[in-house]
Formats: sequence, structure tokens, C-alpha cells
Amino acid sequence: MTKLKISKKISTALINSLGAGVVPRVGIEHIAVGREKELNSLLQNLNDIGEGVAAFRFIIGNYGAGKSFMLQMIRNRAMEQGFVVADADLSSERRLAGSHNEGLATYRELMSRLATKTRPDGGALVSILEGWINKIQQEVAKETGMRPNDEGFDEQVETKIREVVHYIEDLVHGFDFGSVIIAYWRSYRLDDDDLKNASLRWLRGEFNTKTEAKAALGVRVIIDDDTWFDYIKLLAKFVAEIGYKGFFILVDEAVNLYQISTTVTREKNYNRLLSMFNDTMQCKAENLGIIIGGTTKFLEDPNRGLFADQAWRRRTKESRFVTQANVQEYLGPVIRLNPLTETEILTLLQRLTEIHALNFGYEKNLTNRELKEFVQEIITRLGAEALLTPGEIIRDFISVLNVFYQNPEVKFTELIHGSNFQPTAAGKDSNLDDDAAEFSL
Repeated sequence: MTKLKISKKISTALINSLGAGVVPRVGIEHIAVGREKELNSLLQNLNDIGEGVAAFRFIIGNYGAGKSFMLQMIRNRAMEQGFVVADADLSSERRLAGSHNEGLATYRELMSRLATKTRPDGGALVSILEGWINKIQQEVAKETGMRPNDEGFDEQVETKIREVVHYIEDLVHGFDFGSVIIAYWRSYRLDDDDLKNASLRWLRGEFNTKTEAKAALGVRVIIDDDTWFDYIKLLAKFVAEIGYKGFFILVDEAVNLYQISTTVTREKNYNRLLSMFNDTMQCKAENLGIIIGGTTKFLEDPNRGLFADQAWRRRTKESRFVTQANVQEYLGPVIRLNPLTETEILTLLQRLTEIHALNFGYEKNLTNRELKEFVQEIITRLGAEALLTPGEIIRDFISVLNVFYQNPEVKFTELIHGSNFQPTAAGKDSNLDDDAAEFSL
């Protein structure tokens, strides 16, 4: 168990998250099993984005298939590699478009969850801007021998800032975006908190009227429900220019778009998604990656899913050669999550057993034979196909480990055969709450 080398903080976070049926934010690399091909495909996207192109992928699977887990895995990898990342779950209040600023609400959520390697928990906008300004100040000091309080130093810094802003001014809304960046620099230089807060509010999409924005910053536009994705593209270009590899956004729970009851509103959201897809795939965006997590119904339902639109069907349906050969393509726009095999489930249970023992400081006392017995018990109760959705299996197993640890007199065999395990069956929608239902490995 010492081979694991997992800190108490991470092991506790893993046990608590898994026991509650949610995807852990940290330490998930220790429980990653059976998703190597999918992950490698997404890592290739990171390499491409770092070279200046854009990427758009769907991760598709039923409840418990592993969508949220994959999104968290690639989020962590992207931060490690020097990307700015942001993630958001769609809901009835957060969509891609709407009549009550639902699209803007998604943008605001993404901005609030802006994260980097040094600020992995979100809220990284200020650190991104001030880290960039500090870097430029150091460059000016090194190149000129001047000090920050010397006359002309700030002018030299502003010249370099304007060089970066110049690269984005020709893009849609780029001039106003650049004006706000300059305003932030001036607030930093003058120690003007009001101007700084106004700049941050504008970048976060928090101004409600153009009049308010003009009075505070002198710009005539605001980020709204119709234009928010244009500013995502601008932000991607900006962070790439200031030293990051690009901007990676992850949007989960796309099934909420499928569940919109009003046809007009649902199609409006699908059209917005289509424009996002086209912009990235046609290189109208740079250094930008987008991953959408959704259920099979969200994609394939011929009446309400993306397949109801021929434009979407043409872009996302697998080639007939792939379906005829009964193989999976990992480089197309859609990644479908295959079930974990019985062997992979067993490997995962072994890792969980070690992490649990390490966290609570006892010697691992479950044998591989007992773990196989646990797996076979679930197969017997639900049928082999149930291994498609291991989320509930993991929750039950953590519970068994807790009981077994707290009651050492209980026999493992008696415990599992006397329990009523009810894992989520393969391909079935879960009746659990959204967070628990979407947990998967």
C-alpha cells in the first residue's frame, strides 16, 4: 500500500466523493481504469489546441457510463499542461441560448470556474491578468534596467500590453475586449479599485446595460446572451497570447437541452451548439477546446435529440463502415463510452480497497477471491450487462468497505450475500439525483 503514495487529503477526498456518488475533483488518476483509448484521443486534442487549432468533442453515454469522470480527467490533464480551463453543468437556468439570459448564465458560470494549474479550484481571472502584468513588468525591468517606480517604466509596460491587445482587436468584438484589458492595466497601475472591479465585472458578463458599461469603462457593448461565445473565442486567443497553451471548456449535463419541452427553445439551443461546433471545426476559433457530455438520447433521439436535425446527424453519425465492422472510432467528433469489463471492474475494486485501507490506516484484508465474489454477486443479481454502469457498484463497494472496517467481526461473504445491492442497470436512466446518477468510472 505504500506504493500508492497518496496523501491523506487525496485519499479522504476520494473515499468521501465516491461514497457520496459524485466524481472526485482530485486524485482520480488513482482510480482511472479502462479508458486509455478515449483519454489518449482527448490528449491529442490538447496537443492540437496548443498548436493553435480548435477542437470540439462529444462524450456520449448513458447515466453512469463515465462522462463526468472523463471530463474531470481531461480537465486535470489540461491544467497540468498549462491550459486555462473552465467547466459548467447545464440546467434549466443555464443553457446555450434562451429568452431569459440562460446562455449568459452559462458564460458567467464558466468565468466563475476559470481555473489554472496554480488556481485549480476556480476564480482564476484575477490571477491570470495580474500574473501576466507582473510577467511583463519583469521583462521590461530586465530589458531596460529600469525599476517600477522609474519614470517611463509604466509606459514601457503599456506598450507591451498593447502589443498583445493588437492581436485580438481584429476579431469580432476584439476592440472592446482589448479596451477593457487596457482599463484593467490602468486600474492596476493607478491602484483604482473601482476601475478594476468594473473591468472584472465586464469580463465576467455582469453588466446588465450598455449605458452602465459605457459610464464605467467607456465601452459601448456588453457580453450578452447572443454574443457570449464570441468572447469565449476572444478569451482563448488572449490566454494563448499571454503564455498559456489555450482555453479548454467542458460542458456537462447536455441532456438538459434534450429535456427542454418547447420545440422552438430546444432548437435554438441546438442551433447555438451547431454554430459553436462549426466555428471550432472550421478553425474560426484558435487555441480553443470544447467537450460536451451528454446521454445517448440527447444525441440519437430522432424526435428531440441532435439526430432530429439533418445537419447534426450528418456531422455526428458514425460511418457505416465503422458500424458494419463493429469497432469504435476514437478520433471522430463523438466518443462513445464502452462498458467496463469484468476484469476492469475487479482492478478498480482492488485499487479502492488499497486506498480505503491506506486512508484509515489498516492492513488490506480482502483477497482477490472475495473481490471476485463481490463482482459475481452483482452479476447474479442484475445480469452481466449491468456492468455497463458501475457507478452504483462503486457506491455499494465503498459502503461495504466502511462496514467491514467498522465491524471486523463481520464476515465479508455474509455481508455481501445478505445485502440488497441495487446498482444502476445497463442503459437505464437512473432515478437517483443528478449528481449521483452522473457519477461513473
